[in-house]
Amino acid sequence: MKLNGSNSRARAFTLLEVMIAIAIFFMASFAILGLISSSLNNVRRLQRPSVDATPVLARYAATNSLVEGTYNGSLGDPEMLGKEYNNYNWMANITEVASNHLYSVECVVTTANGHREVVSHLSTVLYRPQSPPGSLDGGAGIKGR
Repeated sequence: MKLNGSNSRARAFTLLEVMIAIAIFFMASFAILGLISSSLNNVRRLQRPSVDATPVLARYAATNSLVEGTYNGSLGDPEMLGKEYNNYNWMANITEVASNHLYSVECVVTTANGHREVVSHLSTVLYRPQSPPGSLDGGAGIKGR
């Protein structure tokens, strides 16, 4: 004669097994959510064009002569990047930093909306001996230098 609990054990999950299964489920769920989040960020990044001040700086680096002053325009102009970039403006500030035709070129790209937030800022120093005399060489240049 067998008693109810002596030889036949009821098979059920223990609390520890259930907790481990839940932990594995949540780890897999968070991994999937992380992948979805990074995919959405990549899609957003692909939808808006990557904008930096390199084309503006390249424009001045390709010239043989620089004239001190502040210049600006739209990145959407055909000679710059084209109509996809109509929402961005550029500004370049050229100043002579040494009396031997050494010029500092600072280029800034901003949004064209009302906030005018800076998207990119680059600067370099260029040697342009064929440039007209700047403010340090006795030329007109920028006032106050």
